[in-house]
Amino acid sequence: MKPTKKYGKKIDLALSTWLKLYRAFNSFNKKSNESIKTFGLTQPQFAVIEALGHLGKLKVGELCDKLMVTGGSMTLVLDNVTKLGYVERIFDNQDRRAIYVQLTPKGKILFDKIFKNHAENILKYMSVLNQEEQILLGELLKKLGKSINKI
Repeated sequence: MKPTKKYGKKIDLALSTWLKLYRAFNSFNKKSNESIKTFGLTQPQFAVIEALGHLGKLKVGELCDKLMVTGGSMTLVLDNVTKLGYVERIFDNQDRRAIYVQLTPKGKILFDKIFKNHAENILKYMSVLNQEEQILLGELLKKLGKSINKI
């Protein structure tokens, strides 16, 4: 939707660009979530399994940082994927405050079973852009994300 009020060329361009980014993310995210639901998982549950599947055992705080979520949100997600038998918490004997999370054998089997399918879906969604466009978009999004944290 175009704003009916004009704020000046620079602001109008920034708003228009933000809106396109927002809509593209929502469309992409919706399709990705539809795919993830076919695995019987929520997006946060899938994110935990995916992170642990690629990175291995992590401290809960590290997992929160990787997934950009709060500890409270992570506790709920971890409780749920633990109940499903996909992850386990490991308490550090040296530092009782440290709690690690890792995939169980059942979780590793699930990760190996579903991630390739998920990756193929992402490839399908991205196929509208050629390789050079994907690389450029990736570089631009990285630049944007890093610069926002400095403002």
